[in-house]
Amino acid sequence: MLAPRPLKLRSQRDVNLWRIPLRLSLAAIALFGSTVTVDALDAFHVIQLPYWLTMGGIDDARAILSAMMGAVATVLALIFSVSLLVLSMVATLFGPRLLARFLQDWVTQVTIGLFMGTFIFICLCFLVTHQDAGSRFVPQISLLTSWALVLGSFGFLVYYSHRVATSIQNPDMIARIVDDLYPAVVGSHRQAAGEGTGAPPDNAAILAQAATGAVVLCPKSGYLQHLDHGPLVLAARDVGALVVLKFRPGQFVLRGEPLASVVPAAAGPRLEAAIDRNVVIGRHRTLTQDSEFGIAQIVEIAIRALSPAVNDTFTGVACVDWLADALLVLAEQKPLEGNWYDGNGELRVWSPDVKLERLVKLAFDQIRQASATTPAVLIRQLDVIGRVARQMPEPAQVALAEQAEAIRQTATGLVALDRRDLEAAYARARDLLDAQRGAGYTS
Repeated sequence: MLAPRPLKLRSQRDVNLWRIPLRLSLAAIALFGSTVTVDALDAFHVIQLPYWLTMGGIDDARAILSAMMGAVATVLALIFSVSLLVLSMVATLFGPRLLARFLQDWVTQVTIGLFMGTFIFICLCFLVTHQDAGSRFVPQISLLTSWALVLGSFGFLVYYSHRVATSIQNPDMIARIVDDLYPAVVGSHRQAAGEGTGAPPDNAAILAQAATGAVVLCPKSGYLQHLDHGPLVLAARDVGALVVLKFRPGQFVLRGEPLASVVPAAAGPRLEAAIDRNVVIGRHRTLTQDSEFGIAQIVEIAIRALSPAVNDTFTGVACVDWLADALLVLAEQKPLEGNWYDGNGELRVWSPDVKLERLVKLAFDQIRQASATTPAVLIRQLDVIGRVARQMPEPAQVALAEQAEAIRQTATGLVALDRRDLEAAYARARDLLDAQRGAGYTS
C-alpha cells in the first residue's frame, strides 16, 4: 500500500496576485484605526499610557516614520522586481503554463501584502503626526505598531527569499506538480450530495443513445476546465434524462461545437441552463479534473531541458523519475472515469474517460522523441518502465512494453558502450514486464 499524500490541492482555477495583498492592506487600515483610537484617548486624557511607552517627541517621530517609509517603499519595489524576474525565468525554463503556480504562491502574495500594508500604515501615521500652534499629536502606540510591522515584514522577507531560491530549483518544481496531482485525482472521484454508484455502462451504447438526443452547443471557445457533476446529476434526475458530454476536462471546445447531448431529446431545453452553469469553459487548462495536464507539465519541463538550447540531461532524468511517481499515483487512484449516477444507481452524466494506458503514452512519447541522442534519458526511461510495471494493470503494462520497444528502436547511432548499456536496460525492463504479466496484476 502506498503511503498517503496530502489532499490539499494548491492548483486552483482562480489565479491572482492581488487578493491577499488587498486584504492585508485593508487589515492595515483597520489596525491603524484601532491604534490611533488608543492614541487619541491618551491625548484627551481618557486613559493614561505608561510613561515608558514612547518613541520620542514630534521631530523624532517624523524622522523615524520617514526612514521606515523610505525603506519599506524601496523593498516593496525590489520585491516586485524580483517577482517579475522569477516569472520571466519560469516562463523561459519551465514554460508559460507553470506561471500560475508562482502567481498564486501564498508566500509571494503575503510578502507583497505585508509590505503594502506596512507602507499604508506608516503613511497614515505620518499623516496624523503633527504639531501646530494650538496642538501637538504624537501617536505613540501607532508608532510602536509601525515599528513592529516593519520588523515583521523584513523578517518574512527572509523566508520569501528562501522560498524563491527553493521554488525555482527543477526537482522541487517537478515534485510539487506530482504533489498536486494526487489530490486532484482523488478529488475528481469525490461524490456530491445525491450521487450514487452503478454498473459501468456500455460506452458504445451510450454514444448511440446520444445520437438521438438533443444537442447542446458550446457558448464559447476554450478548454473544458471543470465539470460540476453534482448539480448536473440532480438536474438530470429531476427531468429523467441522461447528459452525454462530448468532451472531457482538458480538451479544447470550439464555440458553436456540440458540447453535450441530452437523452431523451425532449428534456434538452430544460437542461441547457444547467449544462451551461456546471460545465466550466476557460482559457487555460487546470489540474482539477485533468490528469493529463499534470503529466503534460512535467513533460514540457523535460522537453525544454533536452532542447539543444538548454541541453540539461539531469533535469530530463529528474522528470523521468517523477513521471514514474505520477504514474503510480494514477494507478493507485484511477483517472476520471466520467460516469456519474444518481442515488438510485441510474446513469445521469457521462463524459469520455481517461485511460491509464493513454497517460503512460503521454508520459513517455515526447521525452523519448526529444532524447533520441541522449542515452542517459533513454536508459532511465527503461529502468522506470521495469520498476513501475508491478503496480500497473495489464493494459498499462502492454503500453509500457510498447514504450520499451519504441525506446530501443529510437536509440540509433549510439556508440558501442552506450548501446550495450541500453540493451541491458531493455532486457531488464522486458524481464520485469514478462514476469508481471505472467504472474498477473495485483493492486
